[in-house]
Amino acid sequence: MKEKEDVVYGIRATLEALESGKEVTRVLMKKGIRGELFSELYQAMKAAQVPFQMVPDDYFRKFPGKNHQGVISYVSPIEFQQTEEVLTQIFERGEIPFVLILDKITDVRNFGAICRTAECSGVHMIIIPSKGAASVNADSLKTSAGALHHIPVCRETNLKKTLRMLRANGLKIFGASEKSEQLYFEQKLDMPLAIVMGSEDRGIAPEFRALCDAELRIPILGKIDSLNVSVAAGVLCYEVVKQRQSAAL
Repeated sequence: MKEKEDVVYGIRATLEALESGKEVTRVLMKKGIRGELFSELYQAMKAAQVPFQMVPDDYFRKFPGKNHQGVISYVSPIEFQQTEEVLTQIFERGEIPFVLILDKITDVRNFGAICRTAECSGVHMIIIPSKGAASVNADSLKTSAGALHHIPVCRETNLKKTLRMLRANGLKIFGASEKSEQLYFEQKLDMPLAIVMGSEDRGIAPEFRALCDAELRIPILGKIDSLNVSVAAGVLCYEVVKQRQSAAL
């Protein structure tokens, strides 16, 4: 099982990785590096919000024989898939779609834990925004216990468009929200559906809440006002499992 990020050496190779849509998780660059090609790379990293670090020339002595040109980048160990293609495959197999959409989940450990639960509970795919989401890197892969190798992950630049596409294909959209009046176990969840989970600090963005068909609330009985988002995702995913198994009996 591959559990480490791929290492890419060189400015041009890093540019090609970014242009091909791969998840470049971080870039190390030699201090004082200049040039037109480097400027092009810098603009591409800025547009993709890729974190980078300037390191001394001595650092690159660790990579003898590599044509690194003063740039080394690390690429996500998984390939992202296309939402519509995965959805088509689900329907072709005659299965009831179960999709998880993560809106601005930025903590890699929370993301990995959610992916692990999603894979165990039969989620067909996870959709994340192309910007403002946790990196799919070695840490998230480790936290997912390898689940990221087994569940399709799709990145979308326009989640609103994606939500509308899912609804047009017959999926009901549920948003996880503490503001909902309806408890999660009071809602019927055995149909084709997508559940939207928001960030712990802000929840689901208003523009996505507006596209939800209904919202689900997990009751909080203690003094702390919310659950960790990975725990909340687990509660909701296994409610779907429970209802679908009951409907199949």
